[in-house]
Amino acid sequence: MTSLNAPVILVRQFISLFIRRMIAENFGESGIFLQGQLRSLIQLLTSFTSLGIFNGVVKYISEYRDDQEKLKDLFSTTFVFTVIGSIVSAVVLLVWHQDLSHYLFGTYQYAYLIQLIAVLVPFISLQRVFNGVVNGLSQYKKFAKIDLVSYLVSSAWVIICLMQNNFDGVLIGIAATPLIQLLILLWVFIDVLRQYLKIKNLVFRAPMAKLFVAFSMMSFFSTVVLSTVEIEIRNLILRRISESDAGIWSAMLDLSKNYMAFSTILFTMYVIPKFAVVHGRLQFLKEMGIVYRTILPIFGLGMIGVYFCRGFIIDLIFPGFDAMSSLFKWQLVGDFIRLIGMVMSYYFIARKLVYYFVITEILSVGLFYVFAHYFIGQYGVEGVVIGHMIRYVVYVVVVFLMVWYYVSRQAKEKVRNDE
Repeated sequence: MTSLNAPVILVRQFISLFIRRMIAENFGESGIFLQGQLRSLIQLLTSFTSLGIFNGVVKYISEYRDDQEKLKDLFSTTFVFTVIGSIVSAVVLLVWHQDLSHYLFGTYQYAYLIQLIAVLVPFISLQRVFNGVVNGLSQYKKFAKIDLVSYLVSSAWVIICLMQNNFDGVLIGIAATPLIQLLILLWVFIDVLRQYLKIKNLVFRAPMAKLFVAFSMMSFFSTVVLSTVEIEIRNLILRRISESDAGIWSAMLDLSKNYMAFSTILFTMYVIPKFAVVHGRLQFLKEMGIVYRTILPIFGLGMIGVYFCRGFIIDLIFPGFDAMSSLFKWQLVGDFIRLIGMVMSYYFIARKLVYYFVITEILSVGLFYVFAHYFIGQYGVEGVVIGHMIRYVVYVVVVFLMVWYYVSRQAKEKVRNDE
């Protein structure tokens, strides 16, 4: 799956950066700030509207694809979770659309956009669930093509609006992307979905709720809370410095997300399968050492290249955002330290250690907010990326201690069982 997704991700990253350039040229730092807030909101809703069950759907549709009774329980539980998540999301968006517009964008001008997103909430939820079904059925090649086509269609909408200097149209295009993805997915996979999803068999009960709770917790802290903190940090910069600086940090964050996407591809393809079969401290240290000696130096060299080419990158993608230059060193160092920690934290995912994963995610996000809030007063917007770096220093130490504790405990239990 990962190798099939790599070309799609490359194309998406290229188009994404092209769109960012057009927004930066036409609407400056303010435009980057506003689209950043909207994308964080959509990312948050993508997880919350289905209560974070995407990975659970992928796992259990794969296991139960030939068991109609289990599929009935699976989809009934999914139905309950999505209905609850969608109703709560839509009500909040509709009732507080004015306040949310002011909170997210610093103006009541975009209250209509919040109302539109409230209407789109059921489609956002369905798109996420159906994506999970298709992934669980291992329809990777078709799904990769659908993902690319839907992204091209929504991007075309955004680019046309940018060419017309229609920023409202740009925001509507970003908000409507999940709907476009859902329509194209249904067009291609409707027969497959009908084969497994029997709507007449759905009942409003959740027999598999306990199995989904772990996935919901992991999604909540890795997506919902992180997106909320990103929104709040942009608002923090807006309140304490300026909208221009909020746009500068948003641009830096966008760039970071683009190059960090490749680490996710590589880690999913290599690190998780390796760690899933690791037993004992020595084997853990051996595998971790291999990753650190082979993969990390490649990313390290790439990041050094990004740092020395930062002026060219700014001119190419975010023309006029010269203030970004001072943020690169802290962001890149922080991201590299994050990679060190990710290698270890993927052990939690590989071993399905939800409790450990949730604790480290809470720590990471919480430290980011606290450090950003503290350092912004001393160093301005640069304080946010300084906080980003320091939180991952603490994160790496804590994750190493937790993984070492778990691996040591497992080794001792194995020795006792052998005796």
